Amino acid sequence: MSGAWRHSVCRSCHGGCGALVHIENGRVTRVKGDPKSPVSRGFLCIKGVKSPYVANHKDRLTVPLKRIGERGAGKWQEVSWDIALNEIAERLAKIKSETGPETIAIGQGTGRHHYLHVVRFANAFGTPNWYEPGLAQCFIPRITVSNLTYGGFVHADYYSDTNPRLILFWGHNPLVSSADGELAPAVKRAMTADGVVNIAIDPIRSETAKKCDLWIAVRPGTDAALAMAMAHVIIEEKLYDKEFVENRTTGFAELAERVKPCTPAWASKITDVPAEKIEKIARLYATFTPGVIEWGVGIEQNSNSLQTVRAIAILRGLTGNIDRPGSDILGMNRLRAYPVLKDKLPKSAAKKRIGGEDFKLLSGWRAYFPSAHIPGLFKAMRESDPYRVRGLMLFGNNPLTTVANSKGVYQALKKLDLLVTTDLFMTPSAYLSDYVLPASFWTEIDHLMGFPLVAENFAFAHPKLTQTGQCRQDEWIIDELSKKLDLPGSDMSYKDIFDHQLTDTGFTFNKLIKNGLYHTPPVIHEKFMAKGFRTPSRKVELYCKALKRMAYDPLPHFTEPTESRVSQPETARDFPYTLITGARVKPFFHSDNRQVEALRKLRPDPIATIPTAIAKERGIVSDDWVIIGSPRGEIRMKACVTDDIAPDVINVDHGWWFPERGGDPLFGVFESNANMLTDDSPPYDPAFGSYKLKGLLCNVRKAG
Repeated sequence: MSGAWRHSVCRSCHGGCGALVHIENGRVTRVKGDPKSPVSRGFLCIKGVKSPYVANHKDRLTVPLKRIGERGAGKWQEVSWDIALNEIAERLAKIKSETGPETIAIGQGTGRHHYLHVVRFANAFGTPNWYEPGLAQCFIPRITVSNLTYGGFVHADYYSDTNPRLILFWGHNPLVSSADGELAPAVKRAMTADGVVNIAIDPIRSETAKKCDLWIAVRPGTDAALAMAMAHVIIEEKLYDKEFVENRTTGFAELAERVKPCTPAWASKITDVPAEKIEKIARLYATFTPGVIEWGVGIEQNSNSLQTVRAIAILRGLTGNIDRPGSDILGMNRLRAYPVLKDKLPKSAAKKRIGGEDFKLLSGWRAYFPSAHIPGLFKAMRESDPYRVRGLMLFGNNPLTTVANSKGVYQALKKLDLLVTTDLFMTPSAYLSDYVLPASFWTEIDHLMGFPLVAENFAFAHPKLTQTGQCRQDEWIIDELSKKLDLPGSDMSYKDIFDHQLTDTGFTFNKLIKNGLYHTPPVIHEKFMAKGFRTPSRKVELYCKALKRMAYDPLPHFTEPTESRVSQPETARDFPYTLITGARVKPFFHSDNRQVEALRKLRPDPIATIPTAIAKERGIVSDDWVIIGSPRGEIRMKACVTDDIAPDVINVDHGWWFPERGGDPLFGVFESNANMLTDDSPPYDPAFGSYKLKGLLCNVRKAG
C-alpha cells in the first residue's frame, strides 16, 4: 500500500508505545506517536521516531550467511533459507545425539518479542540451558519476590481515576527507559498531578530524579539497609496500616523484631544517606497514601539481590499500598499463559541445568522461568565444567557486550562447535558465528503483547507492515527449525499461539487487529477482598515460609557488597571509587543502534559520568578522554563532569562497540565495553545467582 498511515506498537525497546507508521512503496518512511494508544497517548521516544533509519539501514542483514573461513575472519557465503536451516538442524541433531541436548545453549536479548518462543524451543529441544542477559540481573528477582510476597506481580496504577499521592523511584529512571510497559508518558502524567510527592533513590540524579522533590544518593549495593531502616521507622512510629497488617499480612511480629536494630543511624553509616532523610522518606511513604514504589534494575545487580528486593517489597505490605486504587496493583493477566512446553523438558534434563543445584529461584523448580546461570554457562563452554557446552544459538543477543567478563565470553565463543546468530545487523558476537540469520525489525513482525509485562492488564496486537529482503521473524525461524527437528509442539505456529492466548478475551489475533489493536477492559482493584492473596497463607507474607523451606532467610537482611570499600579495603587503596554500569540512555537500547547515524549523533561517544570533586582531583574536565579501571581491566571513555552523581561514584555507559570500524578486531568491542570491568565470579546471590554489575571498585585517570 503506497502512502498509507498504519497503526502499530513500537518495539524499539520493550516499551510498547502506540505508533503510526507511514508506508510508501513497501518501505517505512515516517513513524510518530499514536494518539489513540490508551497508554502512550501520542508519545513516542527518539528511538521510535527514528525507526525508519533502522528499518531501511544500508547495513541491515538481509540474507542468510554461512561462515566459509576461520571463525572471526569475516568471510561469508550467502545461502538460501532452506540450506541454512537444513544445515543448522543437522548440526543441532548431531550434537544432541552425541553429547545430549544440554550441550546446546540458547541465548536471547532482553525484552524481545520472541522471548517466550525461545523458552518454548529450548524445552521442546530438550535443553535446560537457555538464558537472557537480564534474568538474575533484571526483573526476574522482582517478579519472583512479588509472587512469593503477594502472590502476583505488581505495577504502579497510573490508569485508574485515583492518582498516586507519592511516587518513590528506587533505582529506576522510567522517563528514559519506559520499561516493561510502564511508559514514560503515564509516569510523567502521574508525577505532575496536583499534590504528588516524588522521591528518587539513586546514586545518579537521573532524568527522572531531576523532576523529583527529593533525591536520595544511596551508596550502590546498600539499598536493603535503607529499606530495612524505613521499615524500622514505620513500625516504631506506628505509621503502618494497622487494619491491613492485622488482617492481610503474616509475619509482622517477626519482621518487627528483625528490623528493631535497623535504626536510621545504623543505616546512615552503611548507605551514606543522612539519618534524618531516611526518617523523612519513611514517614512520607507511610502517610502519603496511596503511594507506589517504582523499582528498577538498580536494586538487582549485585550479589545480595534477593534480600534487597524483599526488603523493598515488604514496605508495600506494611503500608497497605497493594492492589488499591492509586497504589501498586496486581495484574489482571488477561492473556492465557504462553505454552512454553515446560512439560516436554524431561526431569533428567532439568537436573542438568547449569546452576540448578545452586540457585533455586533462577534455575530450580521454584524459578519463574527456570534458566541457566550465565557465568556457569560460559564457563562450561570454556572449561567443560560440569560438562562441555558445544553449541549456542543467539536470538537478538550480543553477549560480547551484554554479559559480564567480556574476555571470558570471547574465549567461550571461540571454543564452540556451533554458533548461530539471528540479528538485524552484524554484531561482534555474530562476527564469530557459523551462521548469521537476518531478523525482522518491529515493523516487519506479527506479535501479541500483554502490558504491563507479566501483569497483562491490556492486550495489544502488533501487525506486520513491511518486508525487508529475506529477513524473517525469529519465531518463524524457530518454528521452521522445530519442524525440521520434529520437535513436540511444532504443529502449532506462533500465530496459533496468539489465538490461544486470546481465548478468554473473545478475540482472535486478526480480529483484534481489525478492532484497533488494543483490548483494554477496566482493571479490578482489591481482588484480595474476595479470596485473599495467591500465597499459601492467602496473605502478604512479610515472613516467607516458602523461602525458609528452600533454606533462604524468610525475612530480609542486609549483606555488605562483596567488592566495596568496606569489604575490600586493601583493593580500595588502588580502586578508591564505586563503579556502577547499565544506566539507560535515550538513543540506544542496550547494545542496539550504534550504527544508526540519526541516533548515534545524539551520543556519539561512550560516556563516564564523574563527580566534580573526583574530576578536579584527577585534573579531568568534561570531554576529556579518560581511562576507567577495575581489578579486572580498563576501558576508554569520554568524561562528563557533574554534581548529579553521588560524590564517590562513577557511572559508565554499557553496551558499547563501534560498527563503523568494520569487523577487525571485532568492531573495537573491548575498548569501551563496561563488561570489561564487571565481575562474573563468585560469590553470587544465593537464590538468583546475581553477579556484580553495580557497586564495584574502580579508579579513573586522564587518558594519555
